Amino acid sequence: MPHAARFLENPFQLHVTFDLAATYLFAVTGALAAIAKRYDLVGVLVLAFVTGLGGALLRDGLFLQFGPPAVVTDGRYLVAVALGAATGIFFGRRLHRFRIPFLLADAVALGTYGVVGAQKSLAVGLPVVTALMVGAVNAVGGGMLRDVLVRDVPLVFKPGEFYALAAMAGELVFLGLTRGAGLPGTLSALIAIAAAFAVRILSVWLGWRTEALSGEDGTGER
Repeated sequence: MPHAARFLENPFQLHVTFDLAATYLFAVTGALAAIAKRYDLVGVLVLAFVTGLGGALLRDGLFLQFGPPAVVTDGRYLVAVALGAATGIFFGRRLHRFRIPFLLADAVALGTYGVVGAQKSLAVGLPVVTALMVGAVNAVGGGMLRDVLVRDVPLVFKPGEFYALAAMAGELVFLGLTRGAGLPGTLSALIAIAAAFAVRILSVWLGWRTEALSGEDGTGER
C-alpha cells in the first residue's frame, strides 16, 4: 500500500532529550504520590520508576515484546527517574506553585506518547484498533500502575477531565492522517500531538468532563 510505505519511510522520531525530560516529570509525580501516602525511600523510588517508565514497559514488554525495553537498558532513563524522585523528596512542598507548567508539559507528553505507541504498533504490523489501544496504554500506563500500587482506583477509570480520551483523540488524528490521508509520519504526529494537547487543555479550561455510566447504587439505576 503506498500510504503505508510512505509512513514507514518517514516515521516520527521522538528525540531522546524530550523522552528523558518527560520521564523525569512523570517520575516527580510518582514521587509526590508516594510522599503523600507517607511511604519510605524505597516506596518513593518504586513509584517514581513505575510512573516514569511504566507506559513504555507495558508497551514493549506486554504488547510489542521487542526484548528488554530501551528504558531499562539505557542508564539515562534510570538517572532521570532518580532525579525525579530526588526532586519530589527535596522540593515536594514547593512544586505545587508549578501546577500550570506541569499541566502543559503533561498535555504535550500525553499526545506524544500516544502517537509513539500507535506508530510502533503499526510498524510491527498490528491492526489500527490495536495500535489505538497500545498508544493509549503507552500514554497513561505509568499513572495507571502508580494508582494500582497505592490501592487507588486508576484515575483514568474515574469520571473527570479528559485524559486518556485526549490521548486517543490525538491517536485517531495520527492514524487518520497516516493511514487515511497518507501524510508523512512526522507531519501527522505533530498535528496529532497538537490535537491531543488542545483537547486536554480545553477540557481543563472549559470544564469538559466524562460522566459515570452507572447510577449511584452501582446497578445502572438512579
